Amino acid sequence: MIYPKGHLIAIGGAEDKGTDLEKGIVQRNRLNFFELGILKNIIGVIGSEPRVEVITTASSIPDEVAENYISGFQKLGCDNVGHMRIRSRENVGTPEYLERLKACNCVMFSGGNQLRLSSIFGGTEFLDILKHRYMEEEFVIAGTSAGAMAMSNTMVYEGSAALAHLKGEVKITTGLGFMQNVIIDTHFDKRGRFNRLAQAVAAQPGAIGIGLGEDTGIIVNQGHLFTAIGSGSVVIIDGKNIEYNNIADIDFGKPISVESIIVHIMSKGDQYNVETRKFLGRHIDIVDED
Repeated sequence: MIYPKGHLIAIGGAEDKGTDLEKGIVQRNRLNFFELGILKNIIGVIGSEPRVEVITTASSIPDEVAENYISGFQKLGCDNVGHMRIRSRENVGTPEYLERLKACNCVMFSGGNQLRLSSIFGGTEFLDILKHRYMEEEFVIAGTSAGAMAMSNTMVYEGSAALAHLKGEVKITTGLGFMQNVIIDTHFDKRGRFNRLAQAVAAQPGAIGIGLGEDTGIIVNQGHLFTAIGSGSVVIIDGKNIEYNNIADIDFGKPISVESIIVHIMSKGDQYNVETRKFLGRHIDIVDED
């Protein structure tokens, strides 16, 4: 098995999808998000001389979001931070952005609408370079909210939490494909998305669901070893032992039934191995967030 040399950092997020609410949350959580150490963990994984590019393609308020992250990195002593204001498939392949991607050692995907990420970056030279660097170098790909959800090969792009127990209410498509056999959901606690992720896993029991709360995330090493970071919980939903599942047999709009689904709850420092599907417990080598 060939494992990636790079690292993924998926964060539960503190942003919405381009509404006034998003703008308010970005401002309200500015200090909380930084002081709890999420960005400190990103810098810790990058190592010396971090050069970060913030990608705000998913957001409808890209300049405000970029300013927020640039300010946060600067407060932690990281001054070499750029903003890739990629808004379409036309400008994703501009020589400037491709050269900047080759020169940095970390990209940070902001929150917003994850379908914008998959539809703009899918099948591009930019994504090819990103995947190559992740596989072959000590390269860091971080993402919050939509930026985290788009990391996996299977991506949830729509689904009301209130209706997620009904067949067909959870929509999935192909993400950016940095990780295989996982499905990531964000804002997991505050928006009550357990049923949403459970339905996605019930439809694809071979995939492991990862639910990330706000101000919470995972650092992924070698493509399959997770370490929880942040102030909240990471919920793992594993469908390998499902014995009964009616999702293929019922009509759209009917409640689903799933028997023997496995759930793990992780807090800061806990580890999980996706390859073996094992909860590994506490791991001490993480950045102090207090």
